Amino acid sequence: MSTLNQHLATHTGDKPYMCGECGYRTAKKSELSRHMRTHTGEKPYKCDQCDYSATRKYHLDQHLANHTGDKPFKCDQCDYSTARKHSLHRHLARHTGDKPYMCGDCGYRTARKYDLSTHMRTHTGEKPYKCDQCDYSAADKSTLNRHLAMHTGDKPYMCGECGYRTTQKSTLSRHMRTHTGEKPYKCDQCDYSAAHKSNLNQHLQFTHAQW
Repeated sequence: MSTLNQHLATHTGDKPYMCGECGYRTAKKSELSRHMRTHTGEKPYKCDQCDYSATRKYHLDQHLANHTGDKPFKCDQCDYSTARKHSLHRHLARHTGDKPYMCGDCGYRTARKYDLSTHMRTHTGEKPYKCDQCDYSAADKSTLNRHLAMHTGDKPYMCGECGYRTTQKSTLSRHMRTHTGEKPYKCDQCDYSAAHKSNLNQHLQFTHAQW
């Protein structure tokens, strides 16, 4: 397909290139080639300073910034800076509150197109990320990575206070509240607060429920 025809497809919505594994469709052959790497695991872009490899060149470019410390993308509203352009866009959305991407099925809104694509899989049931050690599959890569840690036993997130280790960053964040005493979940009917959302839900159920 010529470059002009690919451009015209953005107007017509035509997506002639389809993945035989999961049904993903796109207007560009190059996009299909990149998509196929989510199934094959191919990572042709290699870092020359460590063993990192990536499916896309811009992912490698972003990784290389970790070695150089370069953070060229700067917020014009605060002193935040980052090595990744998309990280800056995500950060800026915190200032503006803008969430331009909306789900047509349930009204979910987000600041990132990628998050909307991931969300849509809750409706379609698509799970393109496959475990190579069992038949588990996931809708997004981070969920697959958490699952893989069950096979490897890897627990990269460690508490500096007590040595507690976990496979998930979010679990470590929750654990840290046992040290800091932070209780971010507030009851809107009394002065109760909790370190975990599940505790707040239990409080609401047993203390304020309408019987």
